[in-house]
Amino acid sequence: MKILFLHGWNSVPGGLKPSYLIERGHEVINPALDDDDFAEAVRAAQDEYDRHHPDVIVGSSRGGAVAMNLASGSTPMVLLCPAWKRWGTARSVKPGTVILHSETDEVIPFSETRELAKVSGLPESGLIVVGHEHRLGDPESLAAMVGSCERIALNPHV
Repeated sequence: MKILFLHGWNSVPGGLKPSYLIERGHEVINPALDDDDFAEAVRAAQDEYDRHHPDVIVGSSRGGAVAMNLASGSTPMVLLCPAWKRWGTARSVKPGTVILHSETDEVIPFSETRELAKVSGLPESGLIVVGHEHRLGDPESLAAMVGSCERIALNPHV
C-alpha cells in the first residue's frame, strides 16, 4: 500500500511512525514540510499527493491539519492527534476518516478531537483512543496506526 505520511511540527521525514509503516511492507512518501509556513507545507504535501496518488494519507499532529487542508478527493485519512484548531482552515474531515488520539495527550487536547469527530459526523469507530501521550510512539499506538491504514484502504467508506 502507498501511504503519504505528513509529519508534525518540528519533526522530520524518516521518524518512528513512517519507519514503522515501511517495516510493515508499505511504500511511504514522507515529504519535508515547512515548519514556519503552513501554506507552503500544504503545497508540498499537495504536490506529493498529486504526484503519487497514495492509497491512504496519514497526518500526525500538524501534519493532520495539513492532511485536512489537501484536495485529496476520496483518499482515506488516518489522523494522529490532529492539530486542526491551530493550523489551516478545515474544520471537518471526510467520511471514513479514522482519528487516533490519547486521552492524556499533553499537546493537543483530546476534547478537540472529540469535537472534530462530532462535527464531522464520524461514527464511534472513527475515533480510536490509544496511547499515553502526544507522540503515539508506543507499540499499541503504532499497531493501531498500521491497522487503521490497512482497514480503510480496503474499505474506505466504513
